[in-house]
Amino acid sequence: MSLPVLNIPIDYDDELDKIQNFLSTYVGTHKQWDEGFADMALSDDEDDRQDTSRKGLKYMQQLQRIANREQQMLTIDMEDIHQHEKTVAELVSRIRNNTRRYVTLFSEAVDKLMPPPTKDISEHDEVIDVILHQRRERNEQTEGSQEGFPNHLLRRYNLYFQPLRSDVALAVREVKGTYLGRLITVRGIVTRVSEVKPLLLVNAYTCDVCGSETFQQISSKTFSPITDCPNEQECKKNGIHGSLHMQTRACRFSPFQEVKIQEMADQVPVGHIPRSMTIHVHGNLTRQMNPGDVVHLGGIFLPIPYTGFQAIRAGLLTDTYLEGHHIHQLKKQYSEMEMTPQIQAQIAEMQADPSLYNKLAQNIAPEIYGHTDVKKALLLLLVGGVTKTMGDGMKIRGDLNMCLMGDPGVAKSQLLKYISKIAPRGVYTTGKGSSGVGLTAAVMRDPVTDEMVLEGGALVLADNGICCIDEFDKMEETDRTAIHEVMEQQTISISKAGISTTLNARTSILAAANPLYGRYNPKVSPVENINLPAALLSRFDLLFLILDKPTREDDERLAQHVTHVHMFNSHPELEYDAVDPVLMRHYIAQARQRRPIVPSDVSSYIVDSYVRLRKLSKDETAQKKSHTYTSARTLLGVLRLAQSLARLRFADIVQRDDVDEALRLMECSKESLHDDDDKEYEPDRSVVSQIFRLIKSMSNEGGRKRRKRQKRFGRGPGGEREMDVDSDQDEDDGEELALIDVRSRVLGAGYTEAQLNDTIVEYEAIDVWTRVANGAKLRFILD
Repeated sequence: MSLPVLNIPIDYDDELDKIQNFLSTYVGTHKQWDEGFADMALSDDEDDRQDTSRKGLKYMQQLQRIANREQQMLTIDMEDIHQHEKTVAELVSRIRNNTRRYVTLFSEAVDKLMPPPTKDISEHDEVIDVILHQRRERNEQTEGSQEGFPNHLLRRYNLYFQPLRSDVALAVREVKGTYLGRLITVRGIVTRVSEVKPLLLVNAYTCDVCGSETFQQISSKTFSPITDCPNEQECKKNGIHGSLHMQTRACRFSPFQEVKIQEMADQVPVGHIPRSMTIHVHGNLTRQMNPGDVVHLGGIFLPIPYTGFQAIRAGLLTDTYLEGHHIHQLKKQYSEMEMTPQIQAQIAEMQADPSLYNKLAQNIAPEIYGHTDVKKALLLLLVGGVTKTMGDGMKIRGDLNMCLMGDPGVAKSQLLKYISKIAPRGVYTTGKGSSGVGLTAAVMRDPVTDEMVLEGGALVLADNGICCIDEFDKMEETDRTAIHEVMEQQTISISKAGISTTLNARTSILAAANPLYGRYNPKVSPVENINLPAALLSRFDLLFLILDKPTREDDERLAQHVTHVHMFNSHPELEYDAVDPVLMRHYIAQARQRRPIVPSDVSSYIVDSYVRLRKLSKDETAQKKSHTYTSARTLLGVLRLAQSLARLRFADIVQRDDVDEALRLMECSKESLHDDDDKEYEPDRSVVSQIFRLIKSMSNEGGRKRRKRQKRFGRGPGGEREMDVDSDQDEDDGEELALIDVRSRVLGAGYTEAQLNDTIVEYEAIDVWTRVANGAKLRFILD
């Protein structure tokens, strides 16, 4: 009994006419029109002048470039078909439901519409082009027809469909059997990318007896080579067998790559493991995805039977794959982000904002209350320093590493989650759920080539991005040592299974950890609370120790903030206007293109500051109050932070204010411990008081410099007074500070001009200082 025949009411000849009409008459938008004019070669050739009728025809221009071997990728946008004519609107649904058939129909239409080339062949053309040219000349001299060439061999282009913008990206587990043969869009993260291999499409043979060429079109994974010449006039007539030999140079190959994508974490139901899907990409779409990319993949969902030994083991099972047609990168790298004139104008407006540093810092995780200095440090982590490569090959790291250590419930994990989402390449992992191999690289067998290959871990997936490691203190010590090389050298050296190589891991490490006892124990030393080795701590440029201290004002504001977020499902009103995360990412991308340098005067200032830090570290170690180790890596950390601050201003030179802010951020991690030692005094945290303490510190610095000059000329009060860093307030009374320097320091710290004026007026009213020299200087009043 034969199977019933289903007649589909579609006339494919009529469909072919519609397709030809669309390709030959569709006029692109103004932007596509301008691109068409730009792509036209300015020439006095008569053929070029005749081609003016095609100007503005989007696809006819592309066909002309394909005929001239200037273009290989022909992308049919489904939006263009949808907008072309209302009568063709139903063509879109037919293409989406039976995409593989319409790829053939569009290829046939393109073959009929292909214009003759306006350029002659040269020595740079492929072998098949030379063969086609010679065969065409021979046919014109003889019968004038072109026979023997399969259509696939004559097509010097790759045809793809771009899905509609309104298509919803499916999760891998949502792709069912009903989607077989359809054009769908799948969202996921790329986990493995194979090498690019040549895939045989058309096999070419030549006959030793009659010299004719024979072509065999390959449409499956396996094929049987032809051995007998099909020439009816000579070989078949004389019964000659086995005279065909394969000619590799005349074969048609296409680049082929197999990609594995995996579901995103937010798409996996509770209790399930992420599912993966195999993607086959051909032609120009190869080498466009790297492990760690988050992509929307448009393609045809197709079945593929197992072959060879796999077919025996699989039995009745059939594998599925997605034939890639369109790749949309969701998180492009900073260097690949597309800039529009509107975004460029917004970036120029942001650049002129004097309070940009505070504004961008507040827009990092605005739903989380407080942590102003931590958010500023996270902003600098996104911008990063300047990576330098010396002439002898030595590399100096520019990426910042940062560790957040503190009590439970201070929103460390939420900050890490936000940074991993806003960064173009962000990977989030936890310490207990990650092994050393999972962080670096694992050796596995490639199912396509059956070779031993390396599959990158979290640090390799976060290359040129940020790797966020939560629960850093819960990691095993053997696994934690795997990231030592990454944090400083930014490489991963592998020697496994006969593979000895070095992988790039140019990533910033953002770690979050709890103290040893769960909460910070003030009865033991900070070193015992932190419980991380000095070799690891020195690799972190910033180590923030966030303590959860109960104070009425802070607790009340925190509770109001959290309840506001839960009631209105949004953060409270910020002090500054909210910045869109996409605009922030574009601004950071522009800032990362700057390479600021350190001038000589700032360099000497950094040297003096480093020497002072070393002395303070020595004194704290002697008093057993130290919880960090100040080394040469600290000096490099100051330089990276200062460079990232200069990048944020789009400046090419690092200023002294950048160094001061970098040193201030480094001191912020120690402030909580110092406040804990002095319980009876808690400084006023208002903006006016903070500005006053900043101006007072400038006065103290001026007093120390004056005493050093006096000692140099023999008028110093004594050596013991010179080394006294914490001098009394009475010694510095009567100091005069230039308001230009004060304004520069205060504005560089993130405060506004109005706040500075309020501070000067308020403390002038209580006779702490007065303005002299027509308001150009600030003099402290003696008691």
